[in-house]
This record gives sequence, structure tokens and C-alpha cells, in this order.
Amino acid sequence: MGTQRNGFTRRESCVLAVDVGTTSVRCHVYDQRANIRGSCTKKVSLLYPEPGRVEMDPEELWQGFVTVVKGAVQDSGLQMCQMTALGISTQRATFTTWDRQTGKTFHNFISWQDLRAAEMVRSWNSSCTMKAVHGVMKVLHVLTRQKRFLAASLVVFTPQHVSLRLAWALRNVPQLKQAVDEGTCLFGTIDTWLLYKLTKGKLASLLSVRTRSCSCCMCWSGFLCSLLSLPLSILPRVTSLILSFSLLMADQQAAMFGECCFDTGDVKITMGTGTFMDINTGNKPHTSVAGLYPLVGWKIGSEVVYLAEGNAAGTGTAIKWAQEIELFSDVKETDSMANSVKDSDGVCFVPSFSGLQAPLNDPKACAAFMGLKPSTTKSHLVRAILESIAFRNKQLFDVMLRETRIPIMKIRADGGVCTNDFIMQLTTDLLGRKISRPAHFDMSCLGAAFVAGLAVGKKRPIQCSGAEMMQTIFFIF
Repeated sequence: MGTQRNGFTRRESCVLAVDVGTTSVRCHVYDQRANIRGSCTKKVSLLYPEPGRVEMDPEELWQGFVTVVKGAVQDSGLQMCQMTALGISTQRATFTTWDRQTGKTFHNFISWQDLRAAEMVRSWNSSCTMKAVHGVMKVLHVLTRQKRFLAASLVVFTPQHVSLRLAWALRNVPQLKQAVDEGTCLFGTIDTWLLYKLTKGKLASLLSVRTRSCSCCMCWSGFLCSLLSLPLSILPRVTSLILSFSLLMADQQAAMFGECCFDTGDVKITMGTGTFMDINTGNKPHTSVAGLYPLVGWKIGSEVVYLAEGNAAGTGTAIKWAQEIELFSDVKETDSMANSVKDSDGVCFVPSFSGLQAPLNDPKACAAFMGLKPSTTKSHLVRAILESIAFRNKQLFDVMLRETRIPIMKIRADGGVCTNDFIMQLTTDLLGRKISRPAHFDMSCLGAAFVAGLAVGKKRPIQCSGAEMMQTIFFIF
């Protein structure tokens, strides 16, 4: 419970880290050596009110958050007063809206997997406005030869963008429209909602109105908001919120930090509900023409580290679906089933339960088996599903290499699906690169704990290797 120093007992300090994922909420208690002292997990109940729609109950998510925090501390045998910081990692692009005064939500969380805005996406991408924007950007590219104008001439909306799903909600939820007119509406992703609940509405209220100026110019695009008729008055500065408090991180950025991918050219592949492949692009955001998107990785002191990311939305979803239709009973069986046959017998699987992302960018694509024949067995089907995950990894990696032209320094994998040896071996063979797989797979939690530790210790290490960073983090709180 404590350590002796100069004859006095000093209570051990630890950091709490919570990862709010698509299928579960996990909390770990980390000690000063980054060892896990206690853990607690609670499943997330996904709601499917209509085909293509994916939601989560905000209050259930909040109660799950509270449950895992209390459970992890209890499991550690420590006391809550020994927790010096709380790091939170959350899935991105899942949002809700709520009343500023009562805190009551106007609708469930609309998940990043949700396709309700697919028709609106199609309409906008084929609209005269978008054609005009593309035309102007093409002309500017010809005149300036700047790649950012070429990228802007090819940009399209996808259902994963919060903006279109928010526009859908504004058009289809009467109470929300009324609240916006009355100026009582707040909007936020999961991190904002949790902060609102943790502070009983104090902090989110302060960040909900003004977006005109912010550090590093990281604010909502007034031009895009005006195109989509999104009222800026309900849009909080989520990016500034994350950068200011240093304890809130998006899941993929947190996983990148947890994997210690601090150098330009470091790559991490997270395979969970979806696959997210990120490369560290240094202090410059990457301009993509194939569907990779630039992200702020983290900001420590005055230095901002950027990432470029590509994703495939149907990784863990495909495996879970295969289990639900009884192709196997235990996920651990999939590796042996895939290896029990020499190939997939010509069967191919398209893992597109939520469309296909970069480089195809087709939100209407449907999941499908092809090449079925009388000789096809369950093992062939399972192998085809696992192969499809590795093939998408190869597809994303090739796009990343071609677009960024950054020499790859190292590749690290995490997420529940990376425990599958068949997928990992095939991905390694296809990429022709060594892939490191950690013994502990909750890298989003670990990354959030690292950043929380940095915030508590007030250290600002910028230029140092991954090993040095880890050593610094372990002893700062």
C-alpha cells in the first residue's frame, strides 16, 4: 500500500486509463512502471434501430464508464485517492447532442459505423456545389501546382464524417432543431460527453459557443459548416479541448502513443472492430488524394505531431458476424480452421459491412462471399474472412507507401484481432516487413495513461527515442 522513504510511508501513486471502444469500455490501473495493477471491462450494447443505423445509449455508456473505473480501482487493491490522473481514450466520430440546461440528450450516440447519412453523402458528392468546388480547386492546382489543391479537388464526404450525420440529425430530430433555434443545444463526441458528465456540465458549457480563434488554428471549418448548414453555435472546440487538458485522446492517437511510434515513418496497425493504420508524418500534415486523412497525433508543449490514417471498418465486425451465424463457436478456433485447409478453395470475402474506405471510398459497398461451390466448407469460409482482413491491410499499406513516400521505420500491431496468428502471419508476408506484436494489446489505454502521466509530471520531452520516452513517462508521476 505504500513505500518507505526516509522513515516515512509514501502512498503509491497510480494512473487510471479508460478506453471507450465500440464493443467495450475498459479501465486499467497503471503503476509507476506501467504495470497493470487492476482492470475492469464492461461490454457496450450496440443498438440497431433500423438497417444501417448503429447507436449507443448515452446514459448506459456513462454508467459503464463509472462501473469500470470503480471496478479497476477495487481490483487493484488500492484507493481512489491514490489515483493521481485519469487518461481517457475514446472512439472518434461517434456523437450526440444534448440540452445545455438539463443535460438531457436529444438522441442516442450515433456511431461512426452508422450509414444513415449515406444518401445525403451521395447527394452532396454529386451536387453542383461540390462540382464547383472541385472545379475551382483543379484550376488552382494547375496554376500553383500545390498538392493541397489537388487533394481538395478530389475530396468527397463519407458517412464516417460527423458533419453529414449531424446534418441528418438537425433535419430529422424536431427537439434538436428547436434547441438550436433557442440556443440551448450542445454537441459533442464521446470525450466531450464524458467531460460534461465528469464536471457536471461546467467545462463543456465554456467550450460550446466560440470557435473563431484557437491555438494552432485547429477549429471547425466555417466554409464547410456553411455548405452543410451546420450552426457553429452548437459545435464545441473538441480538438482544443483534447489539446488543452492532455488527458483526453482519440483512440487511434492514443494507441499510436502507447506503441511509442514517436518517430517519422513509424506505423501502427490497430485491428479491433475496424482496422486503423497510422503513420507518423512528423510536424507536417499529409495531403492525400486517395482517402487517407491527416490527424493531429498529439501536442506536447508547442510541438504538434501529425499522423496519416487509412481504415477498414469491418474487421472485428466480420469475425463477430461469422461467429453469430455459427461458422465457429470460439474466436480462438479461427486460426486452426484457416490452417486446416491449404487455401480458401477460390472463395473470396468482401469485408464491407459499413462500406469500403480508402482507397476505394465506396459507402454503398456490401459485404459478400464470391466463388462459392459445393466443395466449400466452413473452414474455407473462415479462411476467406481472415484473408480479407490481411488483404485490406496490404491495400492500406500500399496506399500509405505510395502517397506519403516516407521510409517506414517500424510497424507495430495492436487490438484484439492481432492475437490471430493466421492474420498476423499473412499480413507480414503480404507487407514483406517485420511486424512487432506486444504482449499487452490495450494500447489505447496505455497511451492515455502515458499522456496522463506526462500531464501530472509536467514533463515536455519532445526530441527523444521511444525507449527514452517510456523511461521518462514511467517515473514522472
